[in-house]
Amino acid sequence: MKRTKKLLFCTFLFILSIGMLKVFSFRGDRGQHGYMKIIYIAKVIDEDNDFWTQLLEGAHMAAKEYEVDLEVVAADKEDNYQAQNKLIEWAIAQKPEVILLSPSSYTETIPAAEKIIEAGICLILIDSSMEKQLEKSKVATDNIKAGQLEGEYLKSFIEEDSKIVIIGHVKGTSTAIEREMGLRQALGEDEEKIVDVLFCNSEYEKAEQLMEGMFAKHKEIDLVAGLNEYSAVGAARAVKKAGLSGQVRVVGFDSSLEEIRLLEEGVLEGIVIQKPFKMGYLGVKTGVMAFRGEEVAENIDSGFLLITRDNMYAENIQELIFPFKEE
Repeated sequence: MKRTKKLLFCTFLFILSIGMLKVFSFRGDRGQHGYMKIIYIAKVIDEDNDFWTQLLEGAHMAAKEYEVDLEVVAADKEDNYQAQNKLIEWAIAQKPEVILLSPSSYTETIPAAEKIIEAGICLILIDSSMEKQLEKSKVATDNIKAGQLEGEYLKSFIEEDSKIVIIGHVKGTSTAIEREMGLRQALGEDEEKIVDVLFCNSEYEKAEQLMEGMFAKHKEIDLVAGLNEYSAVGAARAVKKAGLSGQVRVVGFDSSLEEIRLLEEGVLEGIVIQKPFKMGYLGVKTGVMAFRGEEVAENIDSGFLLITRDNMYAENIQELIFPFKEE
């Protein structure tokens, strides 16, 4: 009898020790500072691009507040979906609780993203979407409506003989597709005034070169729509260099310091600014909530606003240009 009790007691201690090992192993696997590991696979990490730097600032602030171990990785270029797909496979192998993803391609990212779901990892999209909905939630600008806002403002400058050029960022990304769609919807019948749509692969220099090529090809161009920071800045640089400020009106996206200067100088007529800090913050927060089993919305609009020289110095606009944490 005593031997049986001793055996049962030893068995109990063994089971308890195994259980404790699992608990401590789980905590150790989660990193140095928290119990939850989140990997964010961005399109690119570019310290010269204010949109991405602000988005990461927001993500890191949320990670600190929610005691999350956040790791950020990205390919070398926004359009390099092959490299991003390899990063997705790497991230899955790390076994995080949540993967945040800004898809480099509307279609080509899908097979890799499906592996995230197959692995039982919570997927949250930030900034961009995919043709197939796999994510638990998406935190992004409503890009169709933002494109409509840009188109409406551009339309206010249209004359009978106007010629419009659209400079996009990466062909095949949801942000480029949706913003162009919204812009065309807002132009209505004036959509026929679009003479070309070009893509700069999110490179300032290429956008500038494309715009210079357009001046050589279509001397009558008087309106330009840039669909992100790279395309808007590059196009505006070309307009300024050619001495065409005020003659060729450029409307763009995002709010880098260079864009603000170009707006002050009258090279840019207006910019549709997003809220990247808020986008990054809510991306991490939503990931935490979703993993905990809390209810999250399928689509979370992080917001946008049109800035012109008439309103750029308003207090609420200045707070967006120089962001702080938003709840």
